[in-house]
Amino acid sequence: MMRIAVVEDDAMSRDIIVSHLLRYQVDHGPRFDISTFTDGAELLAVYRSDFDVLLLDIEMERVSGMTAASRIREVDQDVAIVFITNSPQYAISGYEVRALSYLLKPVSYGAFAQEIDRVLAQHRARERRSLLFQEGGDHHRIDVAEILYVESAGHRVVIHTPDRTHSVVSSLKAIEGELDGAGFARCNSGFLVNLRHVTGVQQSECRIRGGAALPISRPKRKAFLAELAAHIGTVGAPA
Repeated sequence: MMRIAVVEDDAMSRDIIVSHLLRYQVDHGPRFDISTFTDGAELLAVYRSDFDVLLLDIEMERVSGMTAASRIREVDQDVAIVFITNSPQYAISGYEVRALSYLLKPVSYGAFAQEIDRVLAQHRARERRSLLFQEGGDHHRIDVAEILYVESAGHRVVIHTPDRTHSVVSSLKAIEGELDGAGFARCNSGFLVNLRHVTGVQQSECRIRGGAALPISRPKRKAFLAELAAHIGTVGAPA
């Protein structure tokens, strides 16, 4: 489900955008989780990098859409931003915050649908997906492809990436469910491995890009090696 924030201080314009989104769902089939905000300040007060798309009015009384976008880009480089404005003069400024595009008011459904087509195409291309989680009160979103492996640690899991680790209150089973279909497999009951980062298997160890060596348990060995072989057969061995 795509999470979309509609930020518009004019109630009628806001309702039009929401109705366009609801109609697009019916016409094309995607599911949207829609949140509405009456001002950029209201969005910034709750922003936690958990939206996929921001539909931002530019001219708002308290905090403009451009200002809100600039602050959001400091913490979220991935969210797609589409500006909604009365004037095309703001289009150039949109490049500074890497806005996908802008829509001119009044926004017709035809123009809106074309723009959502572009947003969905970018979302699919950027994917294959990201993992959203909370750590220490902050929300994080990381590219699934960057995860090396996930380790069970009591009532928490440790997510290992090339740059850092994240300690998250969750279970390995729950994370495994979120990563289903993304090329992960268990080498034992306590480790979930990103198969794209496996550099080799020696006896009862699985070697991971970056130097980690994880134990392969006897009960998991056959299934793990089969999944690794299928992955290599599909995408090739890691470089």
